[in-house]
Amino acid sequence: MTYFPDYLKTYPNMHSSFPFHLSRNNLEHGFRAHRHDFLEFSYVIEGHGSENINDVKHPMATGTFTFVLPYQVHEIFTDPGQTLVLYNCMFSMDLLMETGNGQGLSELFNDMNAMPAFVQLKGQEQEQMNALIEDMYKEYYGDERFRQTLLKSKLKEVLIRFDRNRWKNAEHHTDMSPLSLTKASSSVWPIIHYIHRNYQEDLALSDLASRFKMSMSRISEVIKQTTGQTFVHFLHDLRLRHACSLLVSTEMSVTEIALEVGYGSYKTFSRIFRESKGIVPKDYRKTEHGRQVT
Repeated sequence: MTYFPDYLKTYPNMHSSFPFHLSRNNLEHGFRAHRHDFLEFSYVIEGHGSENINDVKHPMATGTFTFVLPYQVHEIFTDPGQTLVLYNCMFSMDLLMETGNGQGLSELFNDMNAMPAFVQLKGQEQEQMNALIEDMYKEYYGDERFRQTLLKSKLKEVLIRFDRNRWKNAEHHTDMSPLSLTKASSSVWPIIHYIHRNYQEDLALSDLASRFKMSMSRISEVIKQTTGQTFVHFLHDLRLRHACSLLVSTEMSVTEIALEVGYGSYKTFSRIFRESKGIVPKDYRKTEHGRQVT
C-alpha cells in the first residue's frame, strides 16, 4: 500500500468556529484508501465489511466503532451483497482540548501507539453507543440553544466510552496486536500532537529536537513520512486553517489574526496566506461572508 493514496482536505464546517461534522452514510462498494489531517470516528449500524488502517485490517459489523488519527491511511471494504450503513464524524483536535491546561483527552492519542483503533461493541455497550450517537445526530441537525456545547460534551462521552471498552477488551485478550501508527516511527504521534497544541507559538524544529531528544533531521524525516509535508509546510497549514476560521467567524482585524495564529507580522502572514490560498486574507473574508449570505 502507498501511504499517500488520496488526501481529503476538508469537510463541512471545517473552517467555522465549530469544526465538527456528523453524517450517516450507505456504502455499497466501500470507500477508497485515503488520509486526512483531522480526527474521525465511524460507527456501523448495519451491514458487514472490513477496514484497513495502516496495513492493519479489522472486521466491520453492527456495533463496530473505529477512531482514526490524522495521517493514518485507511480504506473500507463492503462484503459482497452487503451495504455498510455507518455514522462518520469528522472534527478538529481542538474540540477535545480543555481551556485550562490544554490536555483534554490527549491520552487517547498517546494510547493509540499500543491499543487497537477499533472496538466491537455488543449488548448494553452497543445499545448505549447507539442511543448516544443517534442523539448526537439529531442534535447536530437541530437548532436548539447551546447546541455546540452539548455536541462537544457528547463527542467526549462517545470517545471515552470507546476508550473504556477497548481497554476492557484488551484485559481479556492479551494477544491483541497493537496498531502501527506509521512505518516511520511509533513515537511520531507525540510530536504531531505537540505541534497541534503549540502551533500558535514561535515553534522551531530545534525546539522539537530538544524536547523529544531527537536530531532535527530525524524529526524532519518522521514528520515528512507521516504527513507528506515538511515541518514548515505542516506548521503553515495548521496556522492558516485557524486563520481561515477566525476570518469567517470573528470581527478580528487581519493583523490581530496574524498574531493570534502564530505569525510575527501582518506582512509575513499575508504573503504566506496568498501563496497558499491564491487570495489575500481580506478578500478571503469578503468571499466567505458573501457565500454565507447567498
